[in-house]
Amino acid sequence: IIFSFLYTPHSSTPATMSTVRASHLLIKHKGSRNPVSRRTNEAVTTTKEAARAELEKLQEKIKAADPAKLRDVFAAEAQKRSDCSSYKKGGDLGVFGRGEMQKPFEDAAFGLKVGEMSAIVDTDSGLHLVYRTE
Repeated sequence: IIFSFLYTPHSSTPATMSTVRASHLLIKHKGSRNPVSRRTNEAVTTTKEAARAELEKLQEKIKAADPAKLRDVFAAEAQKRSDCSSYKKGGDLGVFGRGEMQKPFEDAAFGLKVGEMSAIVDTDSGLHLVYRTE
């Protein structure tokens, strides 16, 4: 028996994707697994509730942007606020496959279509907004 599979590396159908490219905006809180901001190199003292409230405000600001400029607005906000070292690249994490990120983050990234932003995602690293770029 011979099986043939069509490989499409950046398909827009989540069930068939093997990799995605995404950016994120991470806000750590004092309960995060490594509560140090990679943007400021300072210890994070924010509560999870305060981090969520701040991220909700950023989410609304990004959602209010012109859809044609969403990627740029997301990147600008990530550069200003993300606690991940990817802030330097507008939150860009590059291309990654399944099993490379924490499960809730992976599920969010692979569940998005290109150009979509997730709801708030809670992982051991903190709270994220995920934006799929490829």
